[in-house]
Amino acid sequence: MIRINLLAAERDRAKKQSKVTLGTAGQKLTIGCSIILILAGLFIGWRYWALTHQSTQLDADISASQQETTRLHSIIQQVQQFEQRKGQLQQRVMLIEQLRKGQTGPVHMLDQISRALPQMLWLVEVKQATANEVVIDGKSTTLTGLSDFVSNLEASGYFKRSIEIVNTSTEPSPVPGAELIRFSIRAIFQQPGDAKPAAGAAKQSG
Repeated sequence: MIRINLLAAERDRAKKQSKVTLGTAGQKLTIGCSIILILAGLFIGWRYWALTHQSTQLDADISASQQETTRLHSIIQQVQQFEQRKGQLQQRVMLIEQLRKGQTGPVHMLDQISRALPQMLWLVEVKQATANEVVIDGKSTTLTGLSDFVSNLEASGYFKRSIEIVNTSTEPSPVPGAELIRFSIRAIFQQPGDAKPAAGAAKQSG
């Protein structure tokens, strides 16, 4: 009679199945860990690439900003130099205008003095005491000539009234038996446009 040890066979089969099951679970765990590591590596790599890209972009932006700052600083310096030169040119223009006005004043003053001279009266010296004040020294053959000279200056409108006769004196004339009247007068000159000339200037005495 043949006996089959079914119990031993069942035990062997159970051991084999247990080994197969354990082996399959270990492989799954290994695969899972590998996948997690791979995903983690990919994430770390992507994150590193993203941060590197952002850093590069930030460096480029900073460099562009620095270049723009340098350019704007250069423009600001040019504007400041332009404003400084503009101010200097304006000062020069004002100075030139003042010089022109200063030049036209004495010209008009001398012109009006020469127009006011009557006959038999001549000037010895014309001095500017201040910017507008003038002292005139001269000689005349008569007191009437001096009076006419003062009247003509006042009537011109270029000299403020009243003109002051500082002093008069007599001295011998080259003509025998005659005398000359030496005089000095002080007048305030008005720039053209400060006062309108009088309509009727006194005529020079003959």
